[in-house]
Amino acid sequence: MKSFFKIVGAVFAILFAWAAYLQYNDPDATIWYVIYGLAAFVSVLFVVNRLTFTVVAIFCFLAMIGAYKQWPVQFQGFTIGEGDIENIERGREACGLLIIALVMLVYALRIRFVKKVKGLSQTFF
Repeated sequence: MKSFFKIVGAVFAILFAWAAYLQYNDPDATIWYVIYGLAAFVSVLFVVNRLTFTVVAIFCFLAMIGAYKQWPVQFQGFTIGEGDIENIERGREACGLLIIALVMLVYALRIRFVKKVKGLSQTFF
């Protein structure tokens, strides 16, 4: 199971780095370079087992708040040409933040679960 989560972390590190790269033509690319870059960095920390629960929980919470604040007034999908471009852009950005939040939640739960299991095994064995 440990290898599975390391693979998941590595895959998301690559995906978040790729998402950062794809922001090159975005009008507000710098902020998204930082956001996706941090998500990739946190994923790498998760893979090498250097991530603390507090850090990942804060990042998850911030991503959820960002998604809430970024959510458009009227969601019109993701495809350009099907609605107001600003609503579509905000919807895409909000969903990107939701993906980050969900991945960080998985990391946080994994870190918390492993810590509890280690504590139990030291107590009983």
